[in-house]
Amino acid sequence: MPRNQQAHLHIDATTYGLSQADNADQPRANLLEIPFANISLESALEQVSNLTQGGANKQASLFFVNAHCLNTTFDNDHYRQALKEADLIFPDGSGMRKGCEMHGDSLIENLNGTDLFPHLCRQFAATGQSVFFLGAAPGTAEKVAAWASRHYPTLTIAGTQHGFFSASETDAVIEKINNSKASILFVAMGVPRQELWIAQHRLQLNTALNIAVGGLFEFFGDNIPRAPLWMRNSGVEWIWRLIQEPGRMWQRYLVGNPLFLLRLRREISTQKFVALFPQQLGEKSQHLRLSFSAIKQRASWRWSHLFHYRAKRLLDITVASLALICLSPLFALLALAIRADSPGPVFFRQIRAGYRARPFMLWKFRSMYRDAEARRAELESRNEMSGGVLFKIKDDPRITPVGRIIRKLSLDELPQLWNVLKGDMSLVGPRPALHSEVKHYSLEQRQRLDTRPGLTSDWVIAGRSTVPFDQQASMDIDYVHRHSLWRDIKLLVKTIPALISGRGAS
Repeated sequence: MPRNQQAHLHIDATTYGLSQADNADQPRANLLEIPFANISLESALEQVSNLTQGGANKQASLFFVNAHCLNTTFDNDHYRQALKEADLIFPDGSGMRKGCEMHGDSLIENLNGTDLFPHLCRQFAATGQSVFFLGAAPGTAEKVAAWASRHYPTLTIAGTQHGFFSASETDAVIEKINNSKASILFVAMGVPRQELWIAQHRLQLNTALNIAVGGLFEFFGDNIPRAPLWMRNSGVEWIWRLIQEPGRMWQRYLVGNPLFLLRLRREISTQKFVALFPQQLGEKSQHLRLSFSAIKQRASWRWSHLFHYRAKRLLDITVASLALICLSPLFALLALAIRADSPGPVFFRQIRAGYRARPFMLWKFRSMYRDAEARRAELESRNEMSGGVLFKIKDDPRITPVGRIIRKLSLDELPQLWNVLKGDMSLVGPRPALHSEVKHYSLEQRQRLDTRPGLTSDWVIAGRSTVPFDQQASMDIDYVHRHSLWRDIKLLVKTIPALISGRGAS
């Protein structure tokens, strides 16, 4: 059953974010598979207070979700996982209220971050917990800090930092936050970047609670005026946001809101169908109808799978053929440079594990000295890749001067277009591994062999060798199960700036 047909709204007296014993009376709800706390403002502040007590909840996270957030989870599995692993999620906006009503329930309170912020400042000032503001454009976090100090003089502001920093500056930003001794971190980087940033770095932070607050800094920094109170109370604040920023918000609201309602209706229809399932099976006519429906769905899946395979292969052949023709002058120049730089062949050949680990001959431009493989054993102790599966070291002495340049720009991989044309590889797919690496795979990681290896993949775009192997494998497995022609095209387009930047290349 498709993912968006498995979700169901459920409100009970179970825990959300804390222990069963501590919150047995706190209800929670689910919309489109994302759980959130359906509680009053008073209960929300109490749960936030519990999260900041440290101990087992050290580095806890608090996120907010609205209709746009739930739509985003359908396109970003990492964001979806970050929400599911959050300690606490509060509902934000009229879309969440509408979703509850469509399921025959009600939203107890709209706990959006902008309305909650003054209450949190008052609570943190009373408990003596210091806060750090991270995010938005330079100068905005300082204006938010000034607002908080003006309205809550006893609140301790540990520090501020704008959100326009590069990945290489992340460690320095985290060190700044930790050195400030802040207890609470407000992160305003927009959905889903802020949630993913917190999920990725929460264990490096010494803060007790990390809160993703979206556009809150823009409002309290007086960059964007907030909707009048009557519009907020009427649940049409989104219209005000659309008027303020039509170029950025039209797709979120004019396309996103109807899409959100469509997904909710599909969710409700699925629940009703599942509820009636035993009764339908008891009727012979319904049983036959379900059988024919299952056969139809199975045939439809097989046809779509076959269509995707052939479309993917057609894309591979077309792009690889054109690229080999257009890049032939570049191939000649690279061959001359390699031969002039060091003795040895122009091309490097190596047996790699292909589809289902079947061996094939992979081609690359030679970027190392001829004795590189023989010298690897003496360099194993310097391996910088965690997990012991892959081998990468900085300033590898086996790489030639020309090799460093072509590896930085991934030009050494270009001969693999021939592998794509032959059918050993695809343009998009998990990078081909050595059989010596495959033997270290866990059973789950072997799923990355269930499709042809490719020239590029999600983790190549995300940072290549800077991405730990376990995360590489997880992203590859997600691709194996959820690949599509459109996803391939988007990955190919994103690969171009990733290669130009040279990030993670070695």
